Amino acid sequence: MAMRRSFVALAGLLVTIGAAGRHWESPAVADDEQAAAAPAEDTAEEAAAVPAEDTAIVPTGDKASDKADDRADDTEKTDDPESAPVATKAVPVAPTPAAVASPPKKPVLVPGTGSIVKGVGDDFEDAAWKWNYNHPKSSEEQDKRTRSPMGRSINGRWFEGPKRGTPDVVKRIELPAPGLEGSTHGLLIASLHAGIPGKTTYQMQQDDLIYNMQKVTGRGISVVDSPSVVTRVYMPPFEQWEKRNGPSFGFRAGCYTHATITGKDHPDKGRFGLEEYWPGMFVCFEPANAKRKTPDSAHLRIRGGRNGGEIRGPKIDETGWWTLGLSFSPDGMVHYFASKGVDDLTMDDHITSQFPYGYRTELLKTFFYNVCTRDDDKTWSTPWVIDDPKVYFVKRQMAATPKSPTRR
Repeated sequence: MAMRRSFVALAGLLVTIGAAGRHWESPAVADDEQAAAAPAEDTAEEAAAVPAEDTAIVPTGDKASDKADDRADDTEKTDDPESAPVATKAVPVAPTPAAVASPPKKPVLVPGTGSIVKGVGDDFEDAAWKWNYNHPKSSEEQDKRTRSPMGRSINGRWFEGPKRGTPDVVKRIELPAPGLEGSTHGLLIASLHAGIPGKTTYQMQQDDLIYNMQKVTGRGISVVDSPSVVTRVYMPPFEQWEKRNGPSFGFRAGCYTHATITGKDHPDKGRFGLEEYWPGMFVCFEPANAKRKTPDSAHLRIRGGRNGGEIRGPKIDETGWWTLGLSFSPDGMVHYFASKGVDDLTMDDHITSQFPYGYRTELLKTFFYNVCTRDDDKTWSTPWVIDDPKVYFVKRQMAATPKSPTRR
């Protein structure tokens, strides 16, 4: 009941903000690589881990392709009791062989391994936490306009991306349900107007909230230091979700590698150089279907596979707090993790490991969140609450330098 009352209050907050929001000029748009249009290429189980020696750095071409199919459940097979022979006397019965256990997963870098990068992350516990919107928002991706100055938090840790702009609501709130021990506040992000300010597209659009990691780490963290990012996300009850089939929320990273540059507006497009890309995961909603007698549900969609397609991840049957993680091992591979609850991630939470687009990651630049909505000027996105994002690294083992003999 307490959680339901919290979300009734949260819905009231969005309605109140919505009244003012209708006079706002608004932001952002579809993904860097078209999040909405890029369906899954496989299930996470089938994708498995890509061996490092298998993949070369190649240009991506179209970064979104195949369509995702729902994974069929295995049908349980049973014997027909009427066709079974009837024993006339007791006979020895051979013991039933034990079920063959699946082989354990090969260990990979679990997000949260190592030490916390000091000065990076946010717990949202500071009562002075505030967001300066600076509307109208940026929409460089759609109409080449950045509309400076852009939004940012007063603590300097978060900023509005120039490509798509910031969510319509970025607000520190009390947690809608108990989360991490000692945590009382998180950050609510939601959008009503997404896309070009003043223009309604009636298509899926998205807004970005980007962490200013470069303020501390400069150009980024090398994968030699095994960086990882962990965040907690509150998924509200399904009745609070925007009733639209497709991506609703994204947790992603900005990465660099050396490859053929593919950005359509990049001055060095087609040349070999420093290429930026954005692996991560989306939470996708599947509305109830009366014909199929299926309830509201959701699943994770992983970006991305070697060929740029997306991978269908685990189904989300339970809402509430979830822990999501991305890690980047020294071989350039990206590892994707998710778990219900707020406990630390383990290998049991591993979804898949990939070289997205055939790239080997070299630098972790930052991390960010996406909020997606249908951009119809009347429908709010799902209200998402994030808490306590942190970045970790593993200290390099320095090789011992042999001492030269002392001369007298």
